Amino acid sequence: MPPLQPIATNIWVMDFPLRVGGLQLGTRMTVVQLASGGLWLHSPGPLQPEHVSAVSALGPVQALVAPNAMHNLFLAQTVVLFPRATVYVSPALPAKLTPLIPHEILTDFPPALWKEEISQHVVGGLPKLQEVVFLHHASRTLILTDLAFHIRHSDSWFTRLFMRLNGVYGHFGPSRIFRALVKDRAALRASLALLQTWDFDRVVVSHGEVFESGGKQAM
Repeated sequence: MPPLQPIATNIWVMDFPLRVGGLQLGTRMTVVQLASGGLWLHSPGPLQPEHVSAVSALGPVQALVAPNAMHNLFLAQTVVLFPRATVYVSPALPAKLTPLIPHEILTDFPPALWKEEISQHVVGGLPKLQEVVFLHHASRTLILTDLAFHIRHSDSWFTRLFMRLNGVYGHFGPSRIFRALVKDRAALRASLALLQTWDFDRVVVSHGEVFESGGKQAM
């Protein structure tokens, strides 16, 4: 399978194996080509030379996005691979960046680089996660990280069992672990209500399958 999978015009996903505590979760990087011709990389994965070549063939990488407090595992190595890119991080991440990486903090207001093409929102009520969600307008794609999972199949019995106990195996939705991180339910509800005003159909998650159609209703 080619390392980059197109899901719509100017947007691709790249999937990687990822094992966490015996769980075979997998992880996904999303790549958007901006009007500038440059690339926006969401939740960079463990890039190997063939992955770097595939990405570089599309254009120069301008933005590296670490969208929540848990998705920075491969950020430092990606910065080395694409040193001219600007790093954008969740408000929860600066204290965790070791070594310290020059960065800009994501807010509800997109940077000039992508403000005409991608909207964003810092999800409320989750102070330890502070996930930032994104909407790619042209493809009507909502881009999530850990706000929802969509793991419908796994070759690992342990992963299947754990994710069933976690409430997310076989369907789209939030995990029990995620729910435990909620500290302000009203703030979370307000964020989810805001997302319902966005125009999207597809939902990209970091763990599990891309939700190709009907994503807004599922949310």
